[in-house]
Amino acid sequence: MKQNLSTLRAFTLTELMVVLVIIGILMLIALPIFDDLFGEAYSIEAQNQLKYIQSRQQTYYQKNFRYSGDFQELGFTAPKTLDEEGEARYTYDVVDAGKSSFLARATAIADFDKDGNVNIWEINQEGKLTEVTPD
Repeated sequence: MKQNLSTLRAFTLTELMVVLVIIGILMLIALPIFDDLFGEAYSIEAQNQLKYIQSRQQTYYQKNFRYSGDFQELGFTAPKTLDEEGEARYTYDVVDAGKSSFLARATAIADFDKDGNVNIWEINQEGKLTEVTPD
């Protein structure tokens, strides 16, 4: 059975535009939530790398009875950041290392949620992870 073109059921341009505006508004509301989720996911990268550094420090301590401030001595190669054409979103360094303690730090290379603060995580010889500056 053929229908005449004038009797076909369809949406009007106005109805389609209203739906698109509603979808756009919902996306604007949801976008900040996604930013927080990305920031949390990126911080997992920092936590995992710091745990690995702490593990390497413990191994080094067992052999040398002190902690090292040098990643090469630990056998750790810091991942290349996005700025260096890598994939890491944090830079890593040993802030303090001595006979009985060490402190390693991961500093975000960007402000993930654009609040003016970059995320900083630290770990010590006991494996205690601390978020020094939340983002």
